[in-house]
Amino acid sequence: MTRAKCVRLCAGMVLAVLAAMPAMAQQQDFSKVEIKAIPAAGNVYMLLGSGGNIGVSAGPDGVLIVDDQFAPLADKIREAVKGINPGRLKFVLNTHFHGDHTGGNPVFGTESTIIAHDNVRQRLAAGSVVRGNKTEPMAAAGLPVITFADAVSVHFNGEEIKVVHFPHGHTDGDSIVFFTKSNVVHMGDDFFNGLFPFVDLESGGSVQGLTDAVAKVLSQIPADAKVIPGHGPLSDVEGLKKFHRMLVETTAVVRKGMAAGKTLEQLQAAGLPDEWKSWSSFIDTKGWIATIHDSFGAAKKNPAGSKHH
Repeated sequence: MTRAKCVRLCAGMVLAVLAAMPAMAQQQDFSKVEIKAIPAAGNVYMLLGSGGNIGVSAGPDGVLIVDDQFAPLADKIREAVKGINPGRLKFVLNTHFHGDHTGGNPVFGTESTIIAHDNVRQRLAAGSVVRGNKTEPMAAAGLPVITFADAVSVHFNGEEIKVVHFPHGHTDGDSIVFFTKSNVVHMGDDFFNGLFPFVDLESGGSVQGLTDAVAKVLSQIPADAKVIPGHGPLSDVEGLKKFHRMLVETTAVVRKGMAAGKTLEQLQAAGLPDEWKSWSSFIDTKGWIATIHDSFGAAKKNPAGSKHH
């Protein structure tokens, strides 16, 4: 499969999954979902299924996973992991709170330790509304039992796995996971590979924060690192650079129009450069322009609340 075909396939999967995240467990026929294990580097693999991409650290200490998609897929995820390593699942890391990344928590939380940023536990415990879809508070078994404000390290399978909070990007509780010896980075939904991203403005996300997070990661990781996106095919530094360039260039187009006094409708009618036409998924060109417009409009109205660390 070519990369272009893979991106289009993943775009379709993102559309199917994210358009109605909280209701997926009731609406989707998970019996048809296949979990595919893709080697990344070192001890790390990526699982592609339905929902956010799962990272797997498999080695002599057992298994650690990053995100866990949806509860009905738990058995399939277990089987895919056993195909990599038969060891016991010991840790689950959540990159953020959205249901396509945490839906399996109540299942895997009974057999492992869940770790996430403070805001992830708070939002899971309280319930949430994302794109108009309501999610009830998560069962206690699915709540992170270890939380952190800035960063935490898990020393596992012969390497330090650094879990670092990047505030106000995709949400207010994003973590990016650095597998320091394997030379792999799991970006969570701070990276949609070849796709316009969903930025959850109602849950503390912002376009500028997302752009800043990607730039900071690029300044820190080796040129030959493998990069696991939240959605889309396994990538590398060049793929992450292109995503960052898309963020910078499309933001500049929209902000220039805003500065000239154009309305959102006028900005959407003008569109974006042709290079980015293929990046539409459930966030299409008009939706991405609206996200940029709303994000920077909110920042302008509330500059004190638009600062990013």
